[in-house]
Amino acid sequence: MYAALSCATSAYPMHTLGASRAIVSSSRVSASPFHLKEQIFVPEHFSGSTGYGHEEAGGREALDQAFAEIFGAESAVVRAQFFSGTRAITCALFAFLRPGDELLAVAGAPYDTLEEVIGIRDSNGLGSLKDFGIGYREVPLAEDGELDWDALSISLKPHTKCAFIQRSCGYSWRRSLSVDEIGRAIGIIKSQNPNCLVMVDNCYGEFVETIEPPMVGADLIAGSLIKNPGGTIAPCGGYVAGRKKWVEAAAARLSAPGLGVDCGSTPGYIMRTIFQGLFLSPQMVGEAIKGSFLIAEVMAARGYKVQPLCRVPRHDTVQAIQLGSRERLLAFCEAVQRSSPVSSFTKPIAGATPGYASEVIFADGTFIDGSTSELSCDGPLREPFAVFCQV
Repeated sequence: MYAALSCATSAYPMHTLGASRAIVSSSRVSASPFHLKEQIFVPEHFSGSTGYGHEEAGGREALDQAFAEIFGAESAVVRAQFFSGTRAITCALFAFLRPGDELLAVAGAPYDTLEEVIGIRDSNGLGSLKDFGIGYREVPLAEDGELDWDALSISLKPHTKCAFIQRSCGYSWRRSLSVDEIGRAIGIIKSQNPNCLVMVDNCYGEFVETIEPPMVGADLIAGSLIKNPGGTIAPCGGYVAGRKKWVEAAAARLSAPGLGVDCGSTPGYIMRTIFQGLFLSPQMVGEAIKGSFLIAEVMAARGYKVQPLCRVPRHDTVQAIQLGSRERLLAFCEAVQRSSPVSSFTKPIAGATPGYASEVIFADGTFIDGSTSELSCDGPLREPFAVFCQV
């Protein structure tokens, strides 16, 4: 059964996909500081649970273990109750940080939906990190849009408790980070303060490369199941993976101290689709990367700036195109919606969306609301009017 999980080689020989091999191969897991078990227990049926989730028949633990093994982590918590990547990331940040600590973003500004979590934008006293007395700084990107390695090498202060690395470009016009670059950044951070914890926003990056951030020293990573790991069929959920102590602390933010990873109901049909989505995800990621090559090639040929450039290795599934005007951004999203497998008859409308600082337009005729791996794009209505595609 597992042989089918091997990802095909990309259309471009320079870029190969093989993340799923970690499910059955010990060669990749050995690169991680954590080696759990030679075999993963998979329940013969995917019975879920109700209420407190005490009688979940092993499926929940098997799912957590599978994610930990794949990501090269010591532990993982995968739950339907992580209803978005932002929710999973928030639990991870609150696992690390306490009043008086500082959060340092090392890849420029974070994604829009984290601004109110951090307190960059006013959360109206609803419980941002700033509300809890947690400071924030960021290391701006270098002029070429890359990480500013020199600035990073002197960036930590004594009270910097957590360094935050966003793997994907988000809504910034920058190249997404490779896992090797993340590992280099972690090395620079730990050389200044070995006790500084590193949190990686892994959204859109899962399974694009053959290694993942925990394998290069990340203390925690977090992401959404309705992005890459859900294989287009997981109906909800997210994950946090990394060092066991901090995974349990993140789980306590999701549930409650003392409950942690031991509670949480998951209906059987959701448990099955999360497992099945994980099984399908390498293939879906491979298809998305092929789509990003096509979009970059076509739009660059028409004179538009694209990020990443054509025919270069990908580090996530996002392809950005700088359209230059509000009208072009709206027209592009409308065209994507018309070509979508679901709701092709609807017209996307830009507007205010919870968590976002600007008007945003979304084209996502997808089978799962908010999923991005079938055919979708979105973008904020602000300069440089870039659209971010996930196909």
